[in-house]
Amino acid sequence: MIIKACKSNLDDLVRLALKLWPDNNYEDLFKEYNNSINEADQESYIYQDKAMKAVGFIKLSIRYDYVEGSSASPVAYIEGIYISESERRKGIGNELVDFAEAWAAKKGFCELASDCELDNVLSIDFHKWLGFREANRLVCFIKKIKTKDA
Repeated sequence: MIIKACKSNLDDLVRLALKLWPDNNYEDLFKEYNNSINEADQESYIYQDKAMKAVGFIKLSIRYDYVEGSSASPVAYIEGIYISESERRKGIGNELVDFAEAWAAKKGFCELASDCELDNVLSIDFHKWLGFREANRLVCFIKKIKTKDA
């Protein structure tokens, strides 16, 4: 069952998000998700198994900036999707993406976008299996610059 994230299930959402983004910490993610619960352009949903245990989630947003490969702007976007390892290959990811497509269509969008790290072969295969096409590969760079205060 897919339920909308709210204050009462925020802990479940954050614990799942930490598995997807382990470089974050609980407090920061909790604050981020708590702040986004009431935002119109971001929504998160939790997938519960038959025992009502949270085993997956999807975070959706509306991106107004350019999205690689899109033909329209703004674009509905999957910011994150995660299914517990023990629950994978049971159709949960497919259900969550179908839900995301319906969410986007209901809001009038004609495209759904997503991304993943270049070396995340599992995620790349997952996206392609669900009908996403690869739009681009990108390596981003950053360089610290000296400032007058440094």
